[in-house]
Amino acid sequence: MNVALGDAGVVIALTASIVGAITIIVAQRSGDERLLRTGAKVAWLVVFGAVLSFVALERALITRDFSMRFVFENGSHRTPPLYNFATAWAALEGTLVLWGLVLAGYLGVVLTKFRTRLADPLVAWAIVVMLAVCVFFFGLMIGPGDPFTRVIIPEGFVDGPGPNPLLQNNPLMAVHPPMLYLGYVGFTVPFAFALAALITGRVGEGWLVETRRWTLFAWGFLSLGIVLGAWWSYDVLGWGGYWGWDPVENVSFLPWLTGTAYLHSVMIQERRGMLRVWNLSLLCATFSLTILGTFITRSGVLESVHAFSEGSIGPMFLAFFGVVSVVSIGLIGWRGDRLRAPGRIDSPLSREGSFLANNVLFAIFAFVILLGTVFPLIVEALRDERISVGVPYFERMTMPVGMVMLFLMAIAPVLPWRKASGELLRTRLEWPAWIGVGSMVLALALGGRGFTALLAFGLAGFAGGAALRQIVLATRRNGWRGLVGRTNGGMIVHLGVILVAVAFAASNSYLRQSEFTIEQGETIEFADSTFRYDGIEIEDRSEKRVTAALVTVDGQVLRPAINQFAIGTTIGTPDTLGGFTRDIQIALIALPDDNGDAVVIRVTTQPLIAWLWIGGILIAVGTVFSAFPHRIHRRPIDPVSVAPGGSATGGALPTDEPTPVGAAESA
Repeated sequence: MNVALGDAGVVIALTASIVGAITIIVAQRSGDERLLRTGAKVAWLVVFGAVLSFVALERALITRDFSMRFVFENGSHRTPPLYNFATAWAALEGTLVLWGLVLAGYLGVVLTKFRTRLADPLVAWAIVVMLAVCVFFFGLMIGPGDPFTRVIIPEGFVDGPGPNPLLQNNPLMAVHPPMLYLGYVGFTVPFAFALAALITGRVGEGWLVETRRWTLFAWGFLSLGIVLGAWWSYDVLGWGGYWGWDPVENVSFLPWLTGTAYLHSVMIQERRGMLRVWNLSLLCATFSLTILGTFITRSGVLESVHAFSEGSIGPMFLAFFGVVSVVSIGLIGWRGDRLRAPGRIDSPLSREGSFLANNVLFAIFAFVILLGTVFPLIVEALRDERISVGVPYFERMTMPVGMVMLFLMAIAPVLPWRKASGELLRTRLEWPAWIGVGSMVLALALGGRGFTALLAFGLAGFAGGAALRQIVLATRRNGWRGLVGRTNGGMIVHLGVILVAVAFAASNSYLRQSEFTIEQGETIEFADSTFRYDGIEIEDRSEKRVTAALVTVDGQVLRPAINQFAIGTTIGTPDTLGGFTRDIQIALIALPDDNGDAVVIRVTTQPLIAWLWIGGILIAVGTVFSAFPHRIHRRPIDPVSVAPGGSATGGALPTDEPTPVGAAESA
């Protein structure tokens, strides 16, 4: 029954995607509004089919229906309920079902929001583009990525292997992947409107206003997903880190970089009508990079702790990536005459000038990471040689770019539009500069050493001072509402990013790590802390045996463990003593042997790790605050419904965004 329900859901979603897209295209060409509404109703069947297929997959996992191949290969009676539910996205085919569910969910929200504006060609074509993307993903579920195939249960079969042990060792497995998918798939909406604007010739600023929040929330989900992934890595792998420039980590970071660049440069287009080609290119690149990242993680072309096994699905993603890229470039070239910007940058010493410099840096950052990620694949394809690009390349190449970006984060918020005077800059940057100097002095007083780390602390203080200055001015004038709006919510996001940068610099620069062989009752000293090994504690669970070493650290007991799963796999789980100033993490490397009771532990100490997670929370909060207007204004014109040749294809439209504090001060 589960197989039948799942197959029915996929067929319904795929058929509805094809029929809905064709119906809306025909309705657009004929001007038949009734047929257009019919096409929208058909599109709702995509949502129904996606939900049905996901429910069927979860039902099969919950009931342990081993007649379904996906459950046979990934399910187990021993798997705890939370991880059994999350098994739906623990393997290749299940991730496609989750992708289809999230994509259909976004489609449903678009259909709901624009239900009264279906006659607008821009909206109609955006829905068509989303349906075309649905055709690809649900087509994969019928073809090489079918999760609902049957299997003959062999005689004597008792239980399945369950998901990869690494994927059932931390509750973040239930949160991190869906959060990433909400970010990845969320970029489909602004991408669809970008293509619709190119198809209809409505390439002005109107479509930007309507899709800004879609992009912002997709970016926010992706940001939170990346931070949760770092947290998961830190809590589970026990190597003392959270970001190793793994190829799969990199491909999640690439669309974040281009999406961040777009969120900055789109303000120039809305305000001044400039950078139209650049913004369309950034949106198309962001969506394309999500597809490229999916190809890399699902093709078997690389070895990674995150990657899925090799299959025939990789070439399909690569082909789709090629189609998306060619169509995007072709449409931008076709509409080149309409994309000429009516404005220009008056001075590099202006807000638009700083945003443009910011975009160049984001592009360089993304190119460096993309090159380091795909270069080994290119070499292997051309020369049949396996090479690797290690952490030193990424750190050496990205560090200077990151420093300059911190500097721009301090400068940009205080710059007015069009042009700034030297006197104005001196006035507005005085206190941020002193905060930056104070940050360096404080770091030195607390024992910080090393030019790079101290420079990072100083620039972070400088940028943080500029962001705090903006927030203080806004809240002084408007109370708590001064925290709301793109400008001020963006400053909260800046503070979150700055905290992440500080935590990254401190934890990497001042990490201390060593391995010890320690007897029961023995005490050692390391990194100004005392460690005493008190013995072994064993706990048997349905899916694994947990053997923990009891280690007392400065009076508190930690339990680093080695987990022996029923399928024969053994993995470790570190334990961490966290604090606002320093984390102490212990990983159990080896259990006592037959000749004694000594264990081998790895001790890692890192300062300010907690601020990495606090920074992620601030990014999420700032994203929400940025999505809502500072003041509610009635829009004189519906920007989506402006016909070609109207104000939507001319200069910037009136928006609900207030005058930035910096601009108000310069008036």
